[in-house]
Formats: sequence, structure tokens, C-alpha cells
Amino acid sequence: MFQVFEDYLQQWVDISKEDMDRIGAASVEKKLRKWQSLLHDGEVWKMNCFITSGCFRLYRFSPDGTDHTLRFGVENWWISDQESYNHDRPSECNIEALTASTVILWPKLKWEELLHTIPALKLFQDQLFARSLEMSNRRIYSLISGSAEERYLEFQKTYPNVFNQVPLHMVASYLGISRETLSRVRASFTKK
Repeated sequence: MFQVFEDYLQQWVDISKEDMDRIGAASVEKKLRKWQSLLHDGEVWKMNCFITSGCFRLYRFSPDGTDHTLRFGVENWWISDQESYNHDRPSECNIEALTASTVILWPKLKWEELLHTIPALKLFQDQLFARSLEMSNRRIYSLISGSAEERYLEFQKTYPNVFNQVPLHMVASYLGISRETLSRVRASFTKK
């Protein structure tokens, strides 16, 4: 399983075998069942989590009990609650496996130690955060300016295989539309 991460990381930065071995030694591999949680709201997120297989969702509940999907995570992606992680405070989010999945976890203290001793890993994290911010900005813009159809197309481009792995109400929640609107949008594209 660690080989998946090693191949991924080597795409972004040049890293020595010795440093890769240190990153591997600090990691923990975990298998999750479908619907198993990695994080419940109220817990403090103290991990870095790389997905080697499967599909996850990060979501939270509004005061009326409606759940809102903030992000999906698929193979070769990261998933976390950065706000809880950065500020060591209870999370308002949940992270659950939507399929049987495997992840590699690094406890926060071990990860920070690696960042201080492996410059290539620090460079990688900086690049990762920059890409994450760019994606978040595009998502916000899409939600405030895009039509349901445009958001649907962007979703398909970003998550090409998610429709086969998750219930449609979660996709609708991510897009900020009702399930009925999602069904209508999907039907209009299948007619074309």
C-alpha cells in the first residue's frame, strides 16, 4: 500500500530513498469498511490522511440536521479537516468511507517532525496547499456563479468515477442542489 503513496509523491518532488523510508516508517496503514468513519464531529483531527484506494466524503450538518458534503476524496487524494488540525479544536465535520477503502495515516507530531527534517516533503506540502486553495476558490466561484448544469459538468470533470460509488443525494449535496434537480440535469445530458 505504501508503494501507491511513494509513486504519487515521486510525481511531485524528488525525494531520496532514505527520506522515503523515514516517511514510511512514520506512517500507519488502515483499512476501512464501507460507511466506517475516520472522523466524527466533536473530535479533534490529528492526522494526515492519504487515500490509497476507495472513496471518502467530508461533510457537516447544518443546525436543521441537513448534511452538506464539502468534499469527496478518492484514490491518490488527501482528506482532512484542516481547521481542526491547524487549531487543535473539535471538528464540526465528519469523514466517512463511502466504499471499502485503504488509507495511510501520519500522526500530526510525526508529520511535523518529517516536515522539519525532509525539505522535499515540506516543498511538497506547500505545493499541495497551494493547489488545494486554488481548487477551493474554483469551487466557491462555481457555487456562487454557476448554473446547476455547469456545476454538474465540473463535478464530472473533477470526480469522474464518483457517480458509481456514492448515493446521488450526496452528489446533490456537494453541488448545492436538490436530488430532483440533479436528476433533471442528468436526464438532460443523457438526452443529448
